[in-house]
Amino acid sequence: MVQNIQIMILGLALGGVYALMASGLTLIFGVMGIVNLAHAAFMMAAAFMAFFIFRDLGIDPIVSIVITMPAMFALGVIVYKLVFARSFADPAKRSVMVLMTFAMALVIEGTLGFFFSNIYRSTTPSYASEAIIAGPFFLPSAQLYAMGLSIVILGALWAMLKFSRTGYAIRATMHNRTAAEVVGVNVDRISMLVFGIGMALAGASGSVLSFVFSFYPGKHWEFVAILLSLVVLGGMGSLLGALIGALSLSVVAAFVSANYGPTWSPVTFYLALFVILMVRPQGLLGKKMEL
Repeated sequence: MVQNIQIMILGLALGGVYALMASGLTLIFGVMGIVNLAHAAFMMAAAFMAFFIFRDLGIDPIVSIVITMPAMFALGVIVYKLVFARSFADPAKRSVMVLMTFAMALVIEGTLGFFFSNIYRSTTPSYASEAIIAGPFFLPSAQLYAMGLSIVILGALWAMLKFSRTGYAIRATMHNRTAAEVVGVNVDRISMLVFGIGMALAGASGSVLSFVFSFYPGKHWEFVAILLSLVVLGGMGSLLGALIGALSLSVVAAFVSANYGPTWSPVTFYLALFVILMVRPQGLLGKKMEL
């Protein structure tokens, strides 16, 4: 019983981190209607940013979020203007945007590999090797801080979407893009803003990733498969669904890892992605698409 509770604690802690990673991906899909396959690659870029900020400037990776989030937001606005802004006006181009994100992922991976090589890296703040112990249970300090930070950021995102005028416009666009445009929402501006926010969340995820996991440029392919499974399970475009998917699948993966070995843990996410697409493609909280 103690062992099962311990496994669940570790799974939930990691699930909070995965929820932060998936939030940007599902937010962009909800507004723009595209699966950004480059999201995890941008996370890797932010992780490298946090790594060099820590190594060269001595700034804690948690504190580096104040740098990585604005930097990635600005990069997101630039990428949207250069790549996506004109594509939305042309239905023929809009249908191939997912391929454009795939190409971006390859470009980012190649660029990072060229400048930084494909060796494993991680930031090593003092708490990265510490743990919180309470009786028979323990939790690595890095995972605890990462989970707490993820909760704070996701809470701020929820409050912005729920109570701000910009949040109203974003939710209206997610619900019905055409209707939002009819009532006066500047859909193009909202799409640009949301892509920037999604990239800022990738920046925060990269800073967290840098001290929870080891990483290298090609690591993003493993993460994008995991994040897609979380988003699809919860329902594409649903932030609450992404949170539920992250927590539930992370716990299941933790039990698989404990009983069958860590090699089989990623298979949990891939299998869940396959099963959900076969049984309930709209996910737990997603809306069923109609012709």
